[in-house]
Amino acid sequence: MAHRVVLVVFPGVQLLDVVGPAEVFAGAARLEPDAYELVVASPDGSAVRGESGLRLDADAALAGVDHADTLLIAGGWGYEEACVPSVVAQVRRLAETASRVCSVCTGAFVLGAAGLLNGRRATTHWAMAGRMRSAFPGVVVEPDRIFVRDGSVYTSAGVTAGMDLALALVEADHGAETARTVARWLVLFLQRPGGQSQFSTRLDYAVASASPLRPVCDDIAADPAGDHRVPRLARRAGMSERHLGRLFAEQLGTTPARFVERVRVEAARGLLEADSTTVATVSARAGFGSPETLRRAFVRVLGVGPDDYRARFRTAERI
Repeated sequence: MAHRVVLVVFPGVQLLDVVGPAEVFAGAARLEPDAYELVVASPDGSAVRGESGLRLDADAALAGVDHADTLLIAGGWGYEEACVPSVVAQVRRLAETASRVCSVCTGAFVLGAAGLLNGRRATTHWAMAGRMRSAFPGVVVEPDRIFVRDGSVYTSAGVTAGMDLALALVEADHGAETARTVARWLVLFLQRPGGQSQFSTRLDYAVASASPLRPVCDDIAADPAGDHRVPRLARRAGMSERHLGRLFAEQLGTTPARFVERVRVEAARGLLEADSTTVATVSARAGFGSPETLRRAFVRVLGVGPDDYRARFRTAERI
């Protein structure tokens, strides 16, 4: 029998969270006939309008689905529509007998509401990671991962990351060659290099304006290439190095040196995206001592090197 994939949708769903994985499974079924049966289930069985305004028909009401081999919860800004008790109860029911339970983007909030992520590692869209951590303190949120597997539960980052997840599921079911062929058809990486950090917005340090760290952070951000060694930062802030380190740990969850590195990486990102300046020049202007130091920092923070980053994110008119 075909492996049944139940795709759970709701009003305000991100359609690519549904269609992207569906295309991956459909591609695999062209290579492995009857490999997958796709069922789109909405809360009441009616069509839903996605966040883009397009309408998506459903095959069944969630309560009418008798079983799922793979249960996949889509995401989208309307995810709270799927976090209501009636939907959560049906997700929990199907999860009890499913061989694996998955989410894309904010679909992880539905799994969290159903108690399916308690004590597990999980991820979601980078912009929602903080909210997820606050909503579900029993979940270990990994905000930079494209997808996370913890036992039989899989969670992925936002939008196109659902296709990365689906490719991994196809590989588990039918082998690397099938997954690789589907990836080629869809013009995708079989394993996307790097993590979510390379797609996130510019550094946003949530430090209160009254905090003694705020002027320190503002100074670093205003001049990434400046001398921001810890002793100088401590003197600038009028406190001991130990106290400075304690404040960074408490308010930003990092060390002063790592914060400086992140600011410099963000500065280098902007330079790499904007023009064809050499990596050596970028490293100097962003405050790195050498191109190799810049490369190591990029790999550590973003998971990719500066040349690869530039190739992906430089402005279209310069391609």
